[in-house]
Amino acid sequence: MEVASGEMSFHVVHKIPAGEGPYVRAKHLQLVEKDLEGSILWFWKAINERDRVDSALKDMAVVMKQQDRAEEAVEAIKSFRHLCSNHSHESLDNLLIDLYKKCGRVEEQIAMLKQKLRMIYMGKAFNGKTTKTARCHGKKFQVSIKQEIARLLGNLGWAYMQQGNYMAAEAVYRKSQMIEPNANNGCNLGVCLINQGRYDEARSIVTAVLDRGFSSATAAAVDRKALQRANKLLAEIDQSISVSEMTRRLGEEMLKSLDIMEEGWTPSKSKRLPVFEEISPFRDQMAF
Repeated sequence: MEVASGEMSFHVVHKIPAGEGPYVRAKHLQLVEKDLEGSILWFWKAINERDRVDSALKDMAVVMKQQDRAEEAVEAIKSFRHLCSNHSHESLDNLLIDLYKKCGRVEEQIAMLKQKLRMIYMGKAFNGKTTKTARCHGKKFQVSIKQEIARLLGNLGWAYMQQGNYMAAEAVYRKSQMIEPNANNGCNLGVCLINQGRYDEARSIVTAVLDRGFSSATAAAVDRKALQRANKLLAEIDQSISVSEMTRRLGEEMLKSLDIMEEGWTPSKSKRLPVFEEISPFRDQMAF
């Protein structure tokens, strides 16, 4: 009985599932022995033997991402997700979005984000519930539909920013802030406006971020970083406004100088060469 208790505590401490099989072996290699390459081989074995396929495929993709093998992880999910249960597809989609971002496959990332938003709007997400359980740094918490939409819109805005499409990103971030304001998305909206040369609007947005704080129990650390970023952005905006104002004034002074020069300049009376003065009378006689 003591041995069983010791084994149970070992599994709990290392977060390894009890029992035997290739999946358990893969998790032991991943979490205890820290042999990530070895764990990938055993995750493959677990998938092929249909041993906890949902978890094996997802965990293998995560390890591949850690090993800078994101492209392989994408192909693995696409090739074997049909073996997984329906309720695992949402987590696989979230993982695919992260992998697309890691690979720089922005178009596919955007398509997947739009698909997930469409599923929510059609009422096909959250399994018919208004909240779902999510994990962050090993802790569980509840996420509402509104929070999930804002999160997906924030990711979509970031993807548009990577394409340099700041107008589309601005529209998405504005919608996200209307649904569930947060400091990070507020800062990104400010960046979109800065890149369009709309410094006054950007200053207003970033100032609002600093005034409101957007602090929350689940994202306090993220918000602190975002607020620090907001302070830096505000300094950049003020500098850009100063430079823009200086450039405008210099341009105005240059135009005024040109106007003064044009007013003071009068064309001088043209003088012809002597040879043309001699020819002119002869030309007049020829005319008659």
